[in-house]
Amino acid sequence: MSRPTKSFEQKIASKDEQILQLQNEKKRLIQQQKATERKERTRRLCSRHGMLEKYMPDLIIISDEMFEDFIRTGIDTKYGRSRLAEIVAKQTATPINNIKSQTTAVIEQEYEDVQDENESEDDE
Repeated sequence: MSRPTKSFEQKIASKDEQILQLQNEKKRLIQQQKATERKERTRRLCSRHGMLEKYMPDLIIISDEMFEDFIRTGIDTKYGRSRLAEIVAKQTATPINNIKSQTTAVIEQEYEDVQDENESEDDE
């Protein structure tokens, strides 16, 4: 009876070794995937910031805090978000995005109405 037990123990040890090898391979693949994603993100960030500096060269000389304030007050607005939603909707035309485009149009109209109200208040 000791003989079959040994072969079972060997089989179990072999399977444990295979499991360990597969786990290590999985870890390596996950690390490769993360490295690739980091490289793509870095490339995208550099490319997009380069475009910003191309059209707005004064961005080069301002501090990070000033840049964040510029983004927050100049771009991260209802209008900026609605424009981005439109661009994304055009790129990925699906029924959901069509609804988003309609919502964006409503937001843009509200933005224009607020601008008109502000201008009329300034005139008074």
